[in-house]
Amino acid sequence: MPLHHVELNVSNLKKSRVFWSWLLERLGYQLFQEWDKGFSYKDKENYLVFVQAETAFLKDGYHRKQIGLNHLAFWVDTEEEVNQLRAELLERECPILYSDRFPFAGGENHYAVFFEDPDRIKVEVVAHTTTE
Repeated sequence: MPLHHVELNVSNLKKSRVFWSWLLERLGYQLFQEWDKGFSYKDKENYLVFVQAETAFLKDGYHRKQIGLNHLAFWVDTEEEVNQLRAELLERECPILYSDRFPFAGGENHYAVFFEDPDRIKVEVVAHTTTE
């Protein structure tokens, strides 16, 4: 069975909506649901949900090296799409990870860009054309 959905609690719904709406629409996802404390985007059979975290749980923040989600990874068809996305991320002043090792930070045959969302959740976009 394919993955049904992933739900992420975010610290600032407005900032996350700007970031994730742009990225997911760029990757072919479509707005699926929206309500006062969240929204979701869908691609075929699965979707991503973003929900405003409750105030009581905001103080500790998020860190990908703690127990829980490390990162989300998405496919694109070509290395050129990875390059174009990286250029757009730089224009948007999104934090790019491992810039010194771009585009092979994930390994010799893994053409990808790594970056962070507003909560510092790591995101990876990798080209299908790579051979692993």
